[in-house]
Amino acid sequence: MTTGIDFQKLPYRRGVGLCLFNAQGLVLVAERRDQRGAWQMPQGGVQKEEAPMTAVLREMKEEIGTDNARIIAKVPEILRYEFPDWLQKRRISSDGAGGIVFRGKYRGQEQEWYALRFLGQDSEIDLSGKNEPEMPEFVAWKWIELAQAPDLIVSFKKPAYDRLVEVFTPIGEAIRRGEEWPEWKG
Repeated sequence: MTTGIDFQKLPYRRGVGLCLFNAQGLVLVAERRDQRGAWQMPQGGVQKEEAPMTAVLREMKEEIGTDNARIIAKVPEILRYEFPDWLQKRRISSDGAGGIVFRGKYRGQEQEWYALRFLGQDSEIDLSGKNEPEMPEFVAWKWIELAQAPDLIVSFKKPAYDRLVEVFTPIGEAIRRGEEWPEWKG
């Protein structure tokens, strides 16, 4: 089936991602509702005229039920990935499983990634979707070593996650040693 769309000419969807560290220097990953077995860090789109730092905290609240964190770092460049063919050929709609597909609208995503220090308790994390305007995106969550994240993510996002490991590993190590990481001011 030919769609007649040249996906290479489509724009990237603008977004943010968050690497949330707990007091032990571990990061939060959550299992996607629409692709069981695929784990990722919270991420989402930036709304029109919304500042990326505002979007990070909004997405955190929507996806994991809390925004009890402070931003401590940012990847210096924008990270991009392209949607694979199988995702491009699905219709734009709610897929009935908590995901949105972007056939013919975007070629992929470009994201600003932030490291955040979680200030709350695990009991604050809530995947029920009460703060989510759409269906909840995740069904489970856990804390892991940052270096494990690229092995849990869908393959087309792996290069972005490899870069997160490269940039944010010193933060996790410092937190694990009990060092305080200062708030990032931009």
